[in-house]
Amino acid sequence: MSLRRRTLLKVIVLGDSGVGKTSLMNQYVHNKFSQQYKATIGADFVTKELQIDDRLVTLQIWDTAGQERFQSLGVAFYRGADCCVLVYDVNVMKSFDSLDNWHEEFLKQANPPDTRTFPFILLGNKIDIDGGNSRVVSEKKAKDWCASKGNIPYFETSAKEDYNVDAAFLCIAKTALANEREQDIYFQGIPEAVPENEQRGGGCAC
Repeated sequence: MSLRRRTLLKVIVLGDSGVGKTSLMNQYVHNKFSQQYKATIGADFVTKELQIDDRLVTLQIWDTAGQERFQSLGVAFYRGADCCVLVYDVNVMKSFDSLDNWHEEFLKQANPPDTRTFPFILLGNKIDIDGGNSRVVSEKKAKDWCASKGNIPYFETSAKEDYNVDAAFLCIAKTALANEREQDIYFQGIPEAVPENEQRGGGCAC
């Protein structure tokens, strides 16, 4: 029997408060939706296992607080991320306008090896509200933004109606997996660090 490779992928979900980050995660992992809004404090994560080709993948999805005052928690959460999911509410222009900041903030804090190729995915959430009549951000506007950031994949979702949630997270998992494989290749080219007992004298071994 072939040995299946298990892979842990760290996914960070970012966006303004109230855009539905926690609801999307709960719908995806627990198939549950709650009308009660409870602000996330600090950060929280959920895990979900899925099979992609011959890989057993564990998605570790980090839900971070949208409030500015928790952004200083950033570095520890962002480091080691395999994919970043940006979420906005299609009915709230401000949540779309702040995507640039979230995008920039993530790259600054996570400091990936190549900022141009690091995988992001954009989710326009709450498309169910008012039958779509109260939306203020058009699909074209969102796609133009994605194109300006290197053709980021874009999904319109509804956590409440469970619309496109599975498809979006499957794309997230595949994108993160592809990035992780590239990272493997990237790190294979780096020589091994010198064991500590062989380091001579004081100072840095770099």
